[in-house]
Amino acid sequence: MNHYAIDQWVDFKRGLLTAEDRTQMQGHLENACRKCRDLSDLTSSGASMAANPVPRSAVRLARTIFPGRVPDRQKRGNRLPVELIFDSFMVPSPAGLRASWQAGWQGLYRAGDCSVDLRIEPLMNSPRAAVIGQIVSAALPALEMANLPVCLRAGKAIAAETSSNRFGEFQMEYDQRPQLRLCIRLRDSRSIQVPLKRLISEPPVSRSLTSSRKQPAERQ
Repeated sequence: MNHYAIDQWVDFKRGLLTAEDRTQMQGHLENACRKCRDLSDLTSSGASMAANPVPRSAVRLARTIFPGRVPDRQKRGNRLPVELIFDSFMVPSPAGLRASWQAGWQGLYRAGDCSVDLRIEPLMNSPRAAVIGQIVSAALPALEMANLPVCLRAGKAIAAETSSNRFGEFQMEYDQRPQLRLCIRLRDSRSIQVPLKRLISEPPVSRSLTSSRKQPAERQ
């Protein structure tokens, strides 16, 4: 004689079986199968227990023993590796000139499939400077880079912040300080961080280079 498993008797009590299966199992019970009768009675008692409310004290105890799943901690955005492609300070002087002087600095960085073009210009008669830049996608040049958060950070402090326009361009003025970096947040949670060049204007020299120490008058 074939017997039925407990999961089949659970489906039988819950009315999840087809009419043919239910008829066969009902006939099996009427044939006085002791083993299946016990399983049928067990599933019947479980169904009646499910209808009774569980005490709150038991629920609290169960939650203490089996704590709920802690939600995954939100992952920080991935920082793209940055490579310096062009540095205007590294450009050699033209032939015939012993030295040259630059009012600002220009650099080009590559970060993943993006490129960041930067120019830093010191402001006249001021310790402040201006950074003008543009971010574009090298893989998709037509991709719009509008409304990307752009900021300057010195440690955890934000020195200046803005957002890019539809061409990926941005501009900020800031107080020059050491360890300043430019941070750009992309839409796919990736970020670009670029260290900025520090351009400090020297104060003007007040003394005359042609002045000389007075010599004592010659004795007659």
